[in-house]
Amino acid sequence: MAGTRQEFPIEQQLRKDIQDAQRARDQVKLDTLRMALGAIHNLEVARTDRKNPEYGQPLTEADCVRVLEQEVKKRNQAIPLYQQGGRNDLAEKEQHEAAILQTYLQGSQLSDDEVRAIVARLVAEHGTEFRRVMPLAAKETKGRADGARVQRIVREMTQ
Repeated sequence: MAGTRQEFPIEQQLRKDIQDAQRARDQVKLDTLRMALGAIHNLEVARTDRKNPEYGQPLTEADCVRVLEQEVKKRNQAIPLYQQGGRNDLAEKEQHEAAILQTYLQGSQLSDDEVRAIVARLVAEHGTEFRRVMPLAAKETKGRADGARVQRIVREMTQ
């Protein structure tokens, strides 16, 4: 990992939006974007550890998107827990952070129609058995569509 690598467009956009949030004095957005950039950096640093299964692999744009998806997922999992605990203030903060991060994922996400087209092709090639089609659909849409949404579409198209 010697030398500097080229920044991906998503990282450049995060840095630009961090500056905009600083100018606008939007502390929640600023903290959220810094956290996202930090999480991407942490993945890159983790790949320098020999014990890491992804040791030595260069960071890709897909990795950056995956990190953002993980951060959104963390927030979506925390929201009901905060609501159960009566901490609606923290639940609202998590919702706001998830919404901020979701804007960066929108461009790389497949629409329902695009997912249906992929699933229709897989059903035509491999039959209508859910257990045969679902792993292929998950693999093909990984990082570009939510797994639960893909599963729902595969279920309705294989029945």
